[in-house]
Amino acid sequence: MTETVLTPPSERAARKATPGEERAPRRSGRRRIALPYLLLLPALLLELLVHLVPMLMGITMSFRELTQFYIRNWSEAPWSGLDNFTVAIDFDAPVGQALFKSFLTTCLFTVLSVGLCWLLGTAAAVFLQENFRGRGFLRTLFLVPYALPVYAAVITWAFMFQRDNGIINHVLHDQLGIGDSPAFWLIGDNSFWALLVVSVWKGWPFAFLTVMAGLQNIPRDMYEAAALDGAGVWKQIRHITLPSLRPVNQVLVLVLFLWTFNDFNTPFVLFGKAAPEAADLISLHIYQSSFQTWNFGTGSAMSVLLLLFLLVVTGVYLLLTTRGRKATDV
Repeated sequence: MTETVLTPPSERAARKATPGEERAPRRSGRRRIALPYLLLLPALLLELLVHLVPMLMGITMSFRELTQFYIRNWSEAPWSGLDNFTVAIDFDAPVGQALFKSFLTTCLFTVLSVGLCWLLGTAAAVFLQENFRGRGFLRTLFLVPYALPVYAAVITWAFMFQRDNGIINHVLHDQLGIGDSPAFWLIGDNSFWALLVVSVWKGWPFAFLTVMAGLQNIPRDMYEAAALDGAGVWKQIRHITLPSLRPVNQVLVLVLFLWTFNDFNTPFVLFGKAAPEAADLISLHIYQSSFQTWNFGTGSAMSVLLLLFLLVVTGVYLLLTTRGRKATDV
């Protein structure tokens, strides 16, 4: 008979694993680490193709004398160095003056639009925090402008702003008797206010949705304690709501600023390829400088300058808000 020798557990644990047994756990660990990156790889490739590659091409085009003669093969366009940038920032020349005026118009438009969007969104979110009948319907109704496609919404506003058969003039002039004659909303100085109305109508639901989500994180006990101490509604908003919403508002204002300053769809659909001088936003101005004069080098230089401006403003804003948050926490 063959004797069976049992190996004690201590001896089995003391034995060294074979090389194949050592490599197996290491391989499985590497696979676990590499799996998230493999899953992110398609999104990164699409991001590279959709955003980074066109941006790099635009930067390269800004250093070339790219006109309609080199559209078929833009890489053969002559190298111009910083000449396109010099033309764009020469404020004594017509091109630079027009760009600077468009920049000022865009700054004013952005400040008004972002401010009104934030104000309306915050007011609506605070108002809908209380329980009352029909609150769910109002929440849904307020989000309709944000859910509608941009082109369909702006085209509808363009019809509403028509001078002779638009509903805006019908209500203001025919029904309320405001003004001696129906106003031109899509040309002249009124075009700026028409564009502002459409931008605010389209953008404030996003502010409303963001602030409403931020209000859910504020404990109701704080409002109840403040009410017991005799604080009214305005004091509660000033000392509880706004300080608690500061991190949310910092991100919200930055996102609204970037969206509004870069907005191209709204003025393009509302006015067409050539916007009135009063509503000549810089995004549409760059488009006209590139595709109407066929000077893509200068247009690309303007786009690069706009990108640098937005990067600087964003960096300064984040720096100031971060310091302010640290000072408040201390």
